[in-house]
Amino acid sequence: MPVLKQSCIVAALLVSICLRGQTQSDLSQVHVLPRHGSAEPDTALHLDKANNDIIHSKVDLVLVPVTVTDEANRLVTGLGQKNFHLFEDKHPQPIKNFWREDEPVSIGILVDVSGSMSDKFDRAQAAVKALLQASNPQDEFFLVTFANQPMLQRDFTQNTNEIQDSLLFRTPKGMTSLLDAVMLAVNNMKKARYRRRALVIISDGGDNRSRFTEKNVKSLIKESDVLVYSIAVCDSVVKTEEERLGPELLADISGVTGANAYLLDSPTTLPKVTEHIALQLRNQYILGYSPSNSRRDGKWRRIKVKLALPRGIPPLYVQAKTGYYGPTE
Repeated sequence: MPVLKQSCIVAALLVSICLRGQTQSDLSQVHVLPRHGSAEPDTALHLDKANNDIIHSKVDLVLVPVTVTDEANRLVTGLGQKNFHLFEDKHPQPIKNFWREDEPVSIGILVDVSGSMSDKFDRAQAAVKALLQASNPQDEFFLVTFANQPMLQRDFTQNTNEIQDSLLFRTPKGMTSLLDAVMLAVNNMKKARYRRRALVIISDGGDNRSRFTEKNVKSLIKESDVLVYSIAVCDSVVKTEEERLGPELLADISGVTGANAYLLDSPTTLPKVTEHIALQLRNQYILGYSPSNSRRDGKWRRIKVKLALPRGIPPLYVQAKTGYYGPTE
C-alpha cells in the first residue's frame, strides 16, 4: 500500500475514534467486567467496551454482529470489510455480507425490585428512561421485574411510555429471583419480531430466591442467540455471600453471550450506562458468511473474528459472540 494512502486510512480511523470519544461523559464509577486483559481505561471513556448481538444460524448463512474498541474502550466505527478476518472452528470463512446500519432491536428490560433496591430504585427508573430515549425509535421492548418472583409487567411494545409507566408504582421489597427472571425473559423473547435481540439486567446483588440454577440459565442463553447486558450496582457494605457473588454471577451470564457486565460503585451513573448500551446496539458491524462445514449435526461451532489493520493504527479490540449451534436434520 502506498505510504500516502496508508497514512490517510490511519488518519481516518483516528478521527473516527476521537469523534466517538468526544460524545462520552465522565463515568469514573463504572467498571466493565471482565477487562479481557486490558488495563483500566480512561474513566471518561470506559463505557465503550462494546459487545455484539445475535448470531442467527440458518441452513446456509451465519450473521455475526461485531463491535470494535480502542485501548480506552471507545467505539471504533470507520472500518471496512477488508479489516475483518473470520474463522469457524479455526477454519477461515469468506465474508460474503458486510454492513453496518441501525437496525431495530427487540429488547427485554429486567429490573430488580427487591428490598435492597429501595435506595437505588429512582436511578433504576431513570436508567430505563435513558435506555428507551437513546434506542432506535423502531425498537420494541418488554419489561420484567423481579423480587420474590419474576413478573412480566409489560409485554412487547414500541410505546416507551408504557414501559416507564409500568415502573411508576413499584415498591421495592422482598428477595431476589434473578435467575428465574432471566429464564422468563429469554422465553418471552421467542415472541420478538426482530432478528436482533438483547436483554438488559439492572440489579444490585446476587440471587437468593430462584428455582432455576446458573447452569440452567447459561444453557438456555447459549441456545437462544440473545445478547445479555448486565449492570450490577454494589452496596458499600456487603451483607451476604449472595451479594458478594452478585457481580460475578451477572458477568458469567453476560459472558455466555459475549456481552459485558458493568459494575457500578454508585447508582448515580446508571442512566449513562444504559444510554451507552443503547448506542452500542445502534453501532455494530454485521459479518455474514456461509459455513464451509455443511454437516447438519447440531453441534456447537466456535467463531473467532480478527482484525486486519494497516501499520500505525493504535491497538484495537474486537468483540464478537463466541459461537453458535449448527443446523440439524
